[in-house]
Parts: sequence; structure tokens; C-alpha cells
Amino acid sequence: MYVYDDYDHKIINERVAQFRSQTERYLEGKLKEEEFLPLRLQNGLYVQRLAPMLRIAVPYGMLNSTQLRKLAHITRVYDKGYCHVTTRQNIQLNWPALEQVPDILAELAEVEMHAVQSSGNCIRNVTSDQFAGVAKDEVVDPRPYCEIVRQWSTFHPEFAFLPRKFKIAVSGTEEDRAAIYFHDIGLQLIKNEKGDIGFKVIVGGGLGRTPIIGSVVRDFLPEKDVLTYLEAILRVYNLNGRRDNKYKARIKILVKSMGVEAFAAAVEAQWEHVRDTQTRLTDKEISRAKSFFTEPAYDTIDEQQSLALLQAEAENNKAFARWLKQNVQDHRVDGYRSVTLSLKPVGIPPGDVSDKQLEAIADLADRYSFGEVRSTHEQNVVLADVKVSDLYDLWAALKQAGFATANIGTLTDMICCPGGDYCSLANAKSIPVAEELQREFDDLDYLYDLGDIDLNISGCMNACGHHHIGHIGILGVDKRGDEFYQVQLGGSQRYDAKLAKVLGPSFSRSEVSSVIRKIVETYVAQRIEGESFLSCYERIGIGAFKEQVYVKAS
Repeated sequence: MYVYDDYDHKIINERVAQFRSQTERYLEGKLKEEEFLPLRLQNGLYVQRLAPMLRIAVPYGMLNSTQLRKLAHITRVYDKGYCHVTTRQNIQLNWPALEQVPDILAELAEVEMHAVQSSGNCIRNVTSDQFAGVAKDEVVDPRPYCEIVRQWSTFHPEFAFLPRKFKIAVSGTEEDRAAIYFHDIGLQLIKNEKGDIGFKVIVGGGLGRTPIIGSVVRDFLPEKDVLTYLEAILRVYNLNGRRDNKYKARIKILVKSMGVEAFAAAVEAQWEHVRDTQTRLTDKEISRAKSFFTEPAYDTIDEQQSLALLQAEAENNKAFARWLKQNVQDHRVDGYRSVTLSLKPVGIPPGDVSDKQLEAIADLADRYSFGEVRSTHEQNVVLADVKVSDLYDLWAALKQAGFATANIGTLTDMICCPGGDYCSLANAKSIPVAEELQREFDDLDYLYDLGDIDLNISGCMNACGHHHIGHIGILGVDKRGDEFYQVQLGGSQRYDAKLAKVLGPSFSRSEVSSVIRKIVETYVAQRIEGESFLSCYERIGIGAFKEQVYVKAS
């Protein structure tokens, strides 16, 4: 992973000192609320329903064990002993005291972490595939390019005050695990027929009040041109994006209003001015970025011998066998696997992790995975490089730490925003709905029979829980002061990107679990052998589900 140089340390420490002074002046009444607002946002600090919320940047989800232990210390000393993994692979603290935030940032700087640009109208944390660099279906490792974009965009003076927040995701695999069609810019790493590395460039995707699937504006952009092309896109947006209405300020609205052809033409015209400037990448710069993502010291392992041992262990333990199937992913190196630690046990808000669990993850990372972990946009944690021969011992340790719930990819591996329990924007609570669904569908054998189902919950139209792109989406809505929930079906966050459709009138919280049960039962009754939920939905249409949920319930 990237390691700070002297300049990085100097810049981050200077930012901490700067924000400490700004916070002190605000608390002394020397800065007005409206003056402090952009300053705190630039340092990841929101004012939420009950307390400030600090969003800590985790570039493309990579953390080391030292950073995890520091996060554990921070949650214990400055918060309530837990933190939250977000859909941008970041870490959030929900209860920091404003006057202690500079101290938190100073502690983060000690381990090469910060909260810079994790909020505000700037380029946010660059996200990627949690299996980057180890995925068996990977075409190109996206991490060096994520790091190049991160370094270019952080503190970029021209893009510090964009019309609205700006999000970039990079994927380098055959399967999209970074939801690139739902970002302001999505970059898919590909190789052309000559074997040259480049990007498919997707612009104007996003969720929120106006969900839109991004449009391809370049089928193949050579790797050296990625920054100049991003600069051209950002310039067109910065010049033409609306600033009079925050709900119409995202780049997706600009692309839609201009039309994708006109927008792409404007970008190409702008690119002519910048494509041969010093921002164009050199072989030396690309090699420098790649040097931070070299292979760890993998052992040479006989794959077949390892598998034979693993199979014997699985045959003797059903729980271990189903965990292997659900939570363990293939690895490109023989004798290794990637393991997803589920942060979705029954009774725990999805994505929450305690200080002691953070320390447990750090210990396990040191012991089993070269001291590194990845956070995922689906609110879990990954140990990327685990020997097959260590899987049984790791599983036993994960059971003790509370991370061995074998539900990855199932209906209870849901994405869920903090909702009305914390967020001042939310119309309804999300966490209690998630917990009720976890209890309703706690039979793992039944979940496995259902197969992969993405269920996403948002507490409001801002869609932090990505409800638009769940196979089943749940949206909290306000009806004359009461919390209700709208159900949507048919979304997909993969390369076959789809937006879900609204099933019909919304439901009270007490009805949600039974409604989801009826939807699942409809799928079970209608599916043909081997058919996924999404395929079944597309074949039979939303009407079949609507009839079961509304007509037969009346």
C-alpha cells in the first residue's frame, strides 16, 4: 500500500494545525457558523442529528494493522467504542466531540490517515474493488491508478469548490465490484487488442433524488491520458454545472441536460487544451505508483495438496463448509484465498465494528494476511491473502471475534445507511428495519437456497444505502410525520447496471418484514431451476410480485 513521504507528512500535519486553529476560533465565537461550515466539511466533519460525525478517508479501502489499532484507540478514547464502515469504504465516527476532532486528526496523521476531502464539494475518496490485486478475474490491478488519481485530486486547487461532491470509482475486473456505473466518473481498466492498458470512461452516473446510470464517453483511453482526461471532464463540469440548486448540481444532471454526445464533445474539445501538458502520465510515474503495490512474500504452495486438506476439514464440519462457500473467494495465487469478514451478524447495525473487534482484525491481519485489510463498499472487511492451510484456524478465530456469519452475498448481507438514528437528513430509521430483516431471515440454509440477493436500505432519497441498485431496495419516506418504507425491485450494481422500479404504495415499519417475505416467496414459487432472483424478476416482471404483496394481502 502507499507509504507517505516527507511531503505527505508535512502537508497532513499542517492541515491538522490549520483545522485546530479554525476549530478554536469557531468555539471562541471568532468564526461564524457559515464561515466554519466549509472548513469543517473539508476535514470530514458533519453536524448530525445527535452529535458531529467524522468521516475518515480510507483510499480504495486499504488499511494496515497499525492503522486499525489506531482506529480502535480513537473509537475508545474519543467516541463510544465503535465505528462504522461506509459505502465509500471510509470509516465514520458517530459521536466525537467537536473540540476533540483536531486531536483525532492529529492521531490519525501519526498512522498516515486523514479526513481530508471525505466531504464537501470536491473530489471525494477514490473507491475500488476490495479484491484488487488478488482477484482471479482481474484484468489490471486498479490500485496504482487509484493512488495516482488520489494524489492528483487531493488539494487540487482548481477542483476544491465544485458545484457538488464528486465521486470516482475504478474497477479492473471482469465483474464490477465497485459500482462504477453509479459514480460521477467510473473507470474500467481494460486491455485493447494490442495488450495496451487503458480505461473505459463512464460519466454521469449516480443515485440520490435522480438516479441515473452513467454513460460511456470513451471506449478506450490510454493509461497515460487518464489524468488529463479527468481534468477535461472536471473542467467542463466546473464551468457548466449548476450552482443555483444543489439538487440539480451533480454532473449527472449536466450530462443529462446537455445530452451525452454534446457533453462528450465538450470534454474532447477541452481535452485538446490539456492532453499534452505536464499532467500527462509518464512511464516513470506509473512505475512509481505501481512500486507501492508489489506482491507480498507469498509462499510456493501446492494448490491440490492444500485443497485436499481443506476438503477433509470441510467434510467434518458443516458450519465451516458453508462459511468456505459464502465468505471465501478465489485468489490468483495458488494456495491462497481472500476472506470476507461479515459485519452483518443478527442484532448489529450493518457495518458497525467495535474497538476490540478492530484490534482483533489487526491481530488476524498480522497473523494471516501480511498485516493488511480492505474495507468494502458493501460494508464488510476483507483479509486478502490467506493461506488455504490457515482457513480453518482463521474461521475459528473469526467465530470468537463475531465475524464468521456465513452470509456474504445473501439477503442479510445488506447495505444499510445510518438512517434516522443518526442522520439529520433521514426521513426514517434504517437500522431497526435491517435488524428486523436479519431476525426474519436468520435461517442460513433458507438464505443459501435463495441464492445471491442484494438488499439495500436507505433512510431517505439521498440513497446512502444504495436502495436504487439493490435487487430489493427499501427507501424510508415521510408521510405526514410518520415513517413509511417504499419497496423497489430489480436494481443491479454490476456491469449490467439497472435501476430498481417502485413496487407500489409504501408500508409501515411493522409491515416491511412480511412484505419482503412475500417477495421472496413469490420468487421461490416462480423461479425455474437455477434461476437467480434478478433473472426471475426480469422474466416474470414486477406485476407478479405486486399481485402477491398487495392483492392477496388485502
